[in-house]
Amino acid sequence: MGLRVRTLAAAVALLGTLAGGVCHLAGAPAAGDALWVATIAGTLVPVTWSVARSLAHGDVGVDVIALLAMVAALVGDELLAGAVVAVMLLGGNALEAYAAGRAERELTALLRRAPRIAHRRSDRTWEEVPVEAVVPGDVVLVRGGEVVPVDGTLASERAAIDASAVTGEPLPVELRRGEPLRSGVANAGEAFELRATRAAADSAYAALVALVAAARAERPPFTRLADRYAAIFLPLTLLVAGGAWAASGDFVRAVAVLVVATPCPLILAAPIALVSGLSRCAGEGIVLKGGSALEGLAAARTVLFDKTGTLTLGRPAVELVVPFDGAPGDELLRLAASAEQLSAHVLAEAIVHDAQARGLALQAPAGAHEDAGDGIEATVGGHRVGVGGERWLHARGFAPAGGDARPPALDGAAPGRALVHVGVDGRVAGALVMADRLRPDAARLAAELRDAGVRQVAMVTGDRDAVARAIAEQAGVDRVYAERTPEQKLAVVRAVRARPELRPVVMVGDGVNDAPALALADVGVAIAGESETVSSEAADAVITVDRVDRVAAAVRIGRRTLRIARQSVVAGMALSLAAMGFAAAGRLPPVAGALLQEGIDVAVILNALRALRP
Repeated sequence: MGLRVRTLAAAVALLGTLAGGVCHLAGAPAAGDALWVATIAGTLVPVTWSVARSLAHGDVGVDVIALLAMVAALVGDELLAGAVVAVMLLGGNALEAYAAGRAERELTALLRRAPRIAHRRSDRTWEEVPVEAVVPGDVVLVRGGEVVPVDGTLASERAAIDASAVTGEPLPVELRRGEPLRSGVANAGEAFELRATRAAADSAYAALVALVAAARAERPPFTRLADRYAAIFLPLTLLVAGGAWAASGDFVRAVAVLVVATPCPLILAAPIALVSGLSRCAGEGIVLKGGSALEGLAAARTVLFDKTGTLTLGRPAVELVVPFDGAPGDELLRLAASAEQLSAHVLAEAIVHDAQARGLALQAPAGAHEDAGDGIEATVGGHRVGVGGERWLHARGFAPAGGDARPPALDGAAPGRALVHVGVDGRVAGALVMADRLRPDAARLAAELRDAGVRQVAMVTGDRDAVARAIAEQAGVDRVYAERTPEQKLAVVRAVRARPELRPVVMVGDGVNDAPALALADVGVAIAGESETVSSEAADAVITVDRVDRVAAAVRIGRRTLRIARQSVVAGMALSLAAMGFAAAGRLPPVAGALLQEGIDVAVILNALRALRP
């Protein structure tokens, strides 16, 4: 039942109970009793049906206790207590539905945003088609405010993108023609055209929606454990109720015991706290497949990271500009980037990007000549500029740097670094040191994970040992597994999982080659990237914002969520057992017991909802 139906049922039961009380006060007890009986009977029918279905599936829920309490109230002529139990049961169900809905709001928001139609180009017109009909190569129109339906590249000159719902980043992002667009982001500006690169079913957002659907359907180990405790709680309740009746000969005491045991806070606390934690993670840009993933992160003792694209940016960048003849470094970079605008080499793209990021004004090159993989030569602002390997520049007539112009600290063999030499007007004027940088948010990641209780933080990479160790030193990880193939990465995960003191094991990666290791780990975490869809199919969690420090955030949220869930369970059970003791001793009448139990339930739910807060 939805929240509205449950709220309506609770309101009807409340009106019936209040009307019965008014009749008693007005001197019409028979009419009042009839209203209370109707209220109880009206509640017994759906509860009996619900209990029967649960028992048929082997699930012994605490609604059995509520059913027995209302039947006992009818038999013992405690009609007001029975009506109050009905109100409290239905009101508790409505409160639980409200709390669960609030806890799920970040998750359901992702589902509600999933686009169902797309505007696809057909000849010279636009046709409205189901999003499933879009195939790679189709051109799609995305209007202002609409959600991008498929992964693709921007076909218009520019676009303003709001990615806050997917990545959590609050500010719009400006994109230009040819840049990639992930599904799920929203158009924050004028309409633009998109050329699809993936079908909707294979898109990044579809993978996130599938994760959310799995999260809502899954019953994590903690809630299954709660169900087992509930199965123990039921016979304990019957034993206490029967014992109180047998010892005192007063059936009302048995009714009171059943009333204060209805419903069990344990069943309310565990799922609401876990869903709150899942929603909290989603709000931070961490979409988990379900409560099991959250529990695994909460208990994590080892976290393994891939290097390229996970701990590092995954693309080369200009680390250092080294002029040989005292020329300004920015001018050397500007000339090199201007010439490299016509090259498709991966280092050329990085040089241009870095120069633009520094605000350097690039010029259009003329008379360009490129030897693929070796270098490019062009005229830039009246200067003859060559960019490439040192030997290639010498072969093109650029004279070596004279005397001590070349800095002795320049080491082309440094681990993980490459040199790009720049020639200007016939001389080798300097060099650019290129490297894959550590992510800025990865510098403190290992320390944050250890503070959160993780015992070992390690790197697993296919890169060379010297390169891996240089990055590992910057990141502060405990151990490095370098030069590992995808199969050998699996062996590392398997070996770590074989040591009980290091489990659960979390594997974090971003590429296709990480997918097997993500699947084998206790919790696999995929970082958002170009290959996100492939990785996320094998992962238990996807970090939608391009920040690896969200792994530590997920561990912290998981630990806090489980702590709150356990607090709620222990406190709720303790209060219920104490109330049962007072009821068995004749110190707590059924009506007061029902009101007290509802107070316990409200307190437990509110405490579980604390997992939503930072």
